[in-house]
Amino acid sequence: MTGFKNITVAELEAMLQRDDVRLVDVRTDAEVARGKIPQGESLPLHLMPLRLNELEKTTPTVFYCQMGGRSAQAAAFAVANGFSKVYNLQSGIAAWMQAGLPVRA
Repeated sequence: MTGFKNITVAELEAMLQRDDVRLVDVRTDAEVARGKIPQGESLPLHLMPLRLNELEKTTPTVFYCQMGGRSAQAAAFAVANGFSKVYNLQSGIAAWMQAGLPVRA
């Protein structure tokens, strides 16, 4: 068991309607510069061990990357460090953009 739930773009859209969800982009700064989900905040995967304490363990947290692989690693790391409500966006921002949803620089 991974301890986190994979979610679809539609599920993320519904979650973002609530104001208690944190959306974390684990891509590199160069990737983020090409566009990100507007509600997302950047925390590159390689910095997670150093900055995980900046996130609240009980706040529902969704991780995303380009295709879903690195964010799954981030989600597993968060769960291993005591986070309780952890989600991974399946197929990442690529699926978000394919669905025609907004991105910003």
